[in-house]
Amino acid sequence: MASFPFDAVLFDCDGVLVDSERITHTVLVDMLGALGWTLTLDEAMRIFVGKAVRDEAALIEARTGFALTDAWIAAFRARRNAALERDLAGIPGAPAAVAALHRRLGGRIAVASGSDRLKLELQLAKVGLLAAFEGRLFSGHETARSKPWPDVYLAAAAALRVAPGRCAVIEDTVTGVTAGVAAGATVFGYRPDAPGHGHSRADALREAGAVCVFRDMAALPELLAGWENPARPPA
Repeated sequence: MASFPFDAVLFDCDGVLVDSERITHTVLVDMLGALGWTLTLDEAMRIFVGKAVRDEAALIEARTGFALTDAWIAAFRARRNAALERDLAGIPGAPAAVAALHRRLGGRIAVASGSDRLKLELQLAKVGLLAAFEGRLFSGHETARSKPWPDVYLAAAAALRVAPGRCAVIEDTVTGVTAGVAAGATVFGYRPDAPGHGHSRADALREAGAVCVFRDMAALPELLAGWENPARPPA
């Protein structure tokens, strides 16, 4: 068997493994509307996708006059989690891709996300992927800085005992691509032609540093296996 060009694969979660973004942002639109900031779903996704709501507290306060409280964040997460429990679906092709890469890399795969741990566990359990990442979930809420900083990807690589430069990162947002590139990983952009993924254009993902942009998650193992030079710069 030909050698695999990466020693580990690090996945973002929202929009990469689970189709969660429109669900989460529908709740956010409703709650921001109650504070006086009226947004469409598409507008909210352009502003907030790939970012933790808590990290946008200054923007929310500037637009609403309301300083986010722990109680408001807790209420948002509770409503968000209930909606995810009810409506969440997985990304097509993700289970097969995760299983194939888990086998190929001897379990050296991880999730590195800006989401809180409870959300990660809830979502991955809902779509049947939690066991594949047991002990290898990394949350930006548990690092000094979340994406677009590289901390969560560096933490995942260190835990797997793999040099960041030998990692492939799978991302669907400019914020996430920026974080993966800053970590020194080779970043692949996921941009399917499906509702909820129009917030990050393929050219924007490339400009942020993704070495290529692909549309079919089921094709990921073959794409990575055939990558001849992981260190080559973006086209």
